[in-house]
Amino acid sequence: MDCGASSLIALKQLGISPASIDTILITHLHGDHFGGLPFFILDAQFSKRETPLVIAGPPGLRDRLKAAMEVLFPKSSETKQRFPIDVVELPAETTTALGAIRVVPLEVIHFCGSPAYALRIECEGRTIAYSGDTEWTDNLLKLARGADLFICEAYYFDKKVRFHLDYTMLMARKAELECNRLVLTHMSADMIRRLGDVTSEWAEDGKTIEI
Repeated sequence: MDCGASSLIALKQLGISPASIDTILITHLHGDHFGGLPFFILDAQFSKRETPLVIAGPPGLRDRLKAAMEVLFPKSSETKQRFPIDVVELPAETTTALGAIRVVPLEVIHFCGSPAYALRIECEGRTIAYSGDTEWTDNLLKLARGADLFICEAYYFDKKVRFHLDYTMLMARKAELECNRLVLTHMSADMIRRLGDVTSEWAEDGKTIEI
């Protein structure tokens, strides 16, 4: 879920083969959420990947990915890959089957020049919800309800800013989410400084979660 500029580095540091990933889901078209795709694709080409790769996300993904590849590596978007790439633009509030998973995108509030999504993902009888980036919207209630795991951004501890959630507001509405497990992510330096005051679980590099 999402592929920021440092994602490929993190995968290799953790000993996870990029070739083992067959589907990448993108919530929105900001560089820290999709800007690692050109590096991922070129690394796959150079490492002679042969297995298909699905990249799915909001409307505009195909054009924005091509533009990013051309900015970073001119002519790379014209290169015929050794492996099939299927770029899928997901319609909001519609279930889409991608191999073994089913994805329902819900539109959220985060400006990026195209629709921004939160994602509800079903696989092998489990449901994972992921907020992407957003300020509060009641679509988060629909997203999280009954989910085995809700991965939710908490950018600031208590500062209110447009297009992002803060921890204190999220905790005030936690009971409404009705998810089985909440894990915070996308934390700013402000949040990280205040982790001693945080009672909810949070994500960190290398964290393994079983559901």
